[in-house]
Amino acid sequence: FVIERAQRPAEFFASTPVSSLRDTFPCALKFGVFLWGQKPAFETDCCAVNVVLGEEKKGHLIPNGNGHQAGVNGSLIGGTDGAGCGATPGTMSSVEKPVPGYPEREQWTRQMDFIMSCVGFAVGLGNVWRFPYLCYKNGGGVFLIPYLIIGVVGGIPIFFLEIALGQFMKAGSINVWNIAPLFKGLGYASMVIVFFCNTYYIMVLAWAFYYFIKSFNATLPWSTCDNPWNTPSCIEIFHHEDCLNGTIGNTTYGNMTCEELFYSMPPYSPYRNKVLNISQGLDYPGSINWELLLCLAAVWVMVYFCVWKGVKSTGKIVYFTATFPYVVLIILLVRGVTLPGAYDGIMYYIKPDWSKLGEAQVWIDAGTQIFFSYAIGLGALTALGSYNRFNNDCYKDAFMLALINSGTSFFAGFVVFAILGFMANEQGVDISQVAETGPGLAFIAYPKAVTLMPMPPVWAALFFFMLLVLGLDSQFVGVEGFVTGILDLFPGKYYMRYKREISVAICCLMCFIIDLSMVTQGGMYVFQLFDYYSASGMTLLWQAFWECIVVSWVYGADRFMDDIARMIGYRPFPWMKWCWSFITPCVCMVSDVQYYTHTVV
Repeated sequence: FVIERAQRPAEFFASTPVSSLRDTFPCALKFGVFLWGQKPAFETDCCAVNVVLGEEKKGHLIPNGNGHQAGVNGSLIGGTDGAGCGATPGTMSSVEKPVPGYPEREQWTRQMDFIMSCVGFAVGLGNVWRFPYLCYKNGGGVFLIPYLIIGVVGGIPIFFLEIALGQFMKAGSINVWNIAPLFKGLGYASMVIVFFCNTYYIMVLAWAFYYFIKSFNATLPWSTCDNPWNTPSCIEIFHHEDCLNGTIGNTTYGNMTCEELFYSMPPYSPYRNKVLNISQGLDYPGSINWELLLCLAAVWVMVYFCVWKGVKSTGKIVYFTATFPYVVLIILLVRGVTLPGAYDGIMYYIKPDWSKLGEAQVWIDAGTQIFFSYAIGLGALTALGSYNRFNNDCYKDAFMLALINSGTSFFAGFVVFAILGFMANEQGVDISQVAETGPGLAFIAYPKAVTLMPMPPVWAALFFFMLLVLGLDSQFVGVEGFVTGILDLFPGKYYMRYKREISVAICCLMCFIIDLSMVTQGGMYVFQLFDYYSASGMTLLWQAFWECIVVSWVYGADRFMDDIARMIGYRPFPWMKWCWSFITPCVCMVSDVQYYTHTVV
């Protein structure tokens, strides 16, 4: 249609009433592109062609953060620089030529760069250490039922919404809400959330880097009891059947129970007494752990050099950081299933307990895991989508990325519980006693497991390097999303050389200064405050709820579906519109209320 009309533009616009133009070009007219005085016709063929080509080239005429396009407030295409409809035939409109001083927005070199960046960001530590624990805790294979249901009605629709919104608006998490300026606070809220996440999430990488370095010892530090940080009750070998009233063999350990003795094993001491060196409470910060501080600084330097050049460099690095963890997981699975007790561990992981379906906590855990592992509400997905080509099929990408994310979580469970089954078998205890979640799995349970394997330093180094890489891409993509949102606030007229490099450096430095409070003896308490309040389930659910409400009821679900159709060439299945308008907000609100009821009240 556009090509046909562009071949005879003057006759078409001169003979077409304004009301018909409104029906013919609904998207353009919504933003005041053609109707600036109801001029009956364009004066030259050149102007009409430029406007049509401008719409075809840019896809939409809402401004992004770099000032590439006309304003929502009704400013005209080429209406202020003398190159508008009254310009001399043959001159270019401001849509076609870049305005001096306004750099073109970067784009991914290949579309696969975007896919790998999303995989690297969304697939993180939570997929490896949180999902398997939640699965076994909430009924094994039964947990997949609420997990998949909430993923279909909540996770995937919002995941697609954020990517599509960024791709359509060509802006970061703040300026995308120019579609409804009254609700621009949603963008600022996502920036605050992702800033807090960037601040505390990197501490896990610092711990992983510390353990990775310590893995290059012939004897792993956490495999013996002759270290300064070990407690007097530390035991290297523990067999539950030999434990009775605190006595193992000919050695008596006072009035300690078997469970207390189990937690006196070497891996528990270095993490709590050496790495964390936890003080009495938050009001006792204590001294700084200098080894951990150096690890933190090293990780921040890695993050900076991954992000400082923008998506051109980030898109290359993620090819390694997003794929290497899968290689290690496969190696660990092959090794794990050959160990004694692995079958019992895997069955413990997937054995269904149908009675769990009636418990509200199971559905709450499924919802929070979906929203957190899909990285919804952080604004980073919007930033990544803004670097896409306008005609990229983000609809198919969203489904593919969601499948990869959830599939990785389920696959990681087999790896984790094969190792935990082996560990429980060696110690003669039930798997529930060795099954941990979060840092406890990564820095307590697994380090002990590798000490029971042949060549423990090799497996320890491989595992902790995987943790480092797995979290590194999530970290630097999160920083990329934050920096993109900040830079979009400053249009092209404020362009300066090395603006991105300086902005990334300031962001990393600010986070590093805050992180100094987390490398002290009281740092774990600060870390837990950030972890519980900054990006908790309640925060993300509330953010997702308002995103759906604004897009579907303020901007208009049908209107946004039309915009998506302009990008990808077809309208998505109406299920997306129904989810944005009704189902997903209800899921978010119910989950939020249940989460508040079970965790706060």
